[in-house]
Amino acid sequence: MQFDAIVVGSGITGGWAAKELTQAGLKVLMIERGREIVHGEYPTEMKTPWEMPFRGAGDAALFAREYQVQAQNRQFNEFTQANFVNDAENPYSTAPGTAFSWLRSYQLGGRSLTWGRQSYRWSDYDFGANKRDGHGTDWPIRYADIAPWYDKVEEFIGVSGAMEGLPQLPDGKFQPPMALNAVERHVKQVVADKFGRCMTVGRVANMTEAKPDEGRAACQNRSICARGCSYGAYFSTQSSTLPAAAATGNLTVVTDAIVEHVDYDPATKRVTGVRYVNTKDGTRGAATARMVFLNAGAFNSVHLLLNSRSEAMPKGLGNSSGVLGTQIMDHASTLSTIALFPEFGGRTSFGNRPTGVVIARYRNMDAMDGAGHTRGFSYQGGALQSNWGAGKREAGVGADFKNKLRSPGMWRMVLVAFADSVPRDTNRLTLDGVKTDRFGIPQLHIDFAHGKEEQAALAQAKADAAEMMTAAGGKVIMGSDQPGTGGMAIHEMGGARMGYDPKNSVLNKWSQSHDVANLFVTDGAQMASSACQNPSLTYMALTARACDAAVEMLREGAI
Repeated sequence: MQFDAIVVGSGITGGWAAKELTQAGLKVLMIERGREIVHGEYPTEMKTPWEMPFRGAGDAALFAREYQVQAQNRQFNEFTQANFVNDAENPYSTAPGTAFSWLRSYQLGGRSLTWGRQSYRWSDYDFGANKRDGHGTDWPIRYADIAPWYDKVEEFIGVSGAMEGLPQLPDGKFQPPMALNAVERHVKQVVADKFGRCMTVGRVANMTEAKPDEGRAACQNRSICARGCSYGAYFSTQSSTLPAAAATGNLTVVTDAIVEHVDYDPATKRVTGVRYVNTKDGTRGAATARMVFLNAGAFNSVHLLLNSRSEAMPKGLGNSSGVLGTQIMDHASTLSTIALFPEFGGRTSFGNRPTGVVIARYRNMDAMDGAGHTRGFSYQGGALQSNWGAGKREAGVGADFKNKLRSPGMWRMVLVAFADSVPRDTNRLTLDGVKTDRFGIPQLHIDFAHGKEEQAALAQAKADAAEMMTAAGGKVIMGSDQPGTGGMAIHEMGGARMGYDPKNSVLNKWSQSHDVANLFVTDGAQMASSACQNPSLTYMALTARACDAAVEMLREGAI
């Protein structure tokens, strides 16, 4: 069957591509490398720890043997392990000196089932950063180009948040915000009054108002989202974009199929379809289409482009510039501070709010005031009390011990810094020249390190965080200025960057290949810089925008 479009990947952007293209009347094939998951059929969602073989902690020996990387994810446990890849079956290689934890979810819905759901707009401080300080290449778009698409995405997925009027963190189409707790309200006031900075509740794709016409309920405040949410209260492909695409009758979904090659016709200078491997039996198949959208996740999409080399394009598909695979990024992140607030011991909170707080960027905006760095950083975190789980490592038995664990513990405030990852040519992806996976596909090779800019930003973030917590009456007990392992922010992006010039970028302003007019890459691979806020909302907005442009080009005969 000939399709109008093939969408490779079913995660956050793949779901959006399928929705937009099918609703425009196109026949779409979505190919997902992982297994099928039906919305609402989440086996561990409602289970309690005592119903699990390892009480929710999981099989430590199995995790050490087959999930060494994925087990580093704070969402990974016995309840959620099926929603993360088996590392032993999905290898990748790293360069000498590189430590990179590639955290992945291969199933229908991808990481839309396991993501942190933090949803922030970028501003022109972000889209203009490369031009301002000379790192990377200038974005070919600005905030005004993408603002209407942010509106569209937020209204559809459901984002709760507070309006703050910040130019560096633009407001959006929000549902009512979740509430700050007593400690957070206090710190928010101090941070505003003494420092002129804004702390707000995390803007999160967990709905505070139901969408009954779409079968989606309001958030139940369980904060077990990575198990899957049968209420549809948080945005996932399963709960939102996939039903919308399927309702058109224009969508075909194939799961358990790794796309290994995008086929290119040098005579027409167009892609013609894809070749894939069935992961269950190793057989190979092919599909054809008038255009292809890559939404496999930033590194996987770059991997596929590199592996789709041909006689006509020996350096990789769409790589006449030679920059494919370069300037990959992941936020430099660290635990900047933990502070105790014992005076709030008489206060407590109820429920498990599935978001924290954010202190918006305040450095290197209108004035360059960074100490050794030219970009920004922001904080995420929140105030919380220790709960009964603290007793797991204490000796005790009987009523007195149980009553002690029932009593709310000490309040502490945690701030984690996220700093811009500056685009560098030395941070790059290549094909491993020796190692392959079990299907004979060359492994992806990662070369990555944070640099002086990131180190300086995190050093300042640590000092600033301690200053703010002390001013609020907190007792700082620890803090770090060292970035975590690459990949641990789970915000990997870049490698097929957008730009004006085909000589130094892979994609144009429509997320369209400079070299191949009917090829689009609309996941994180297209990013030309990282900003310091979560990128997923921007991926989705750029995807919706690219689909609109692609449909118009197709109708006009331009592709």
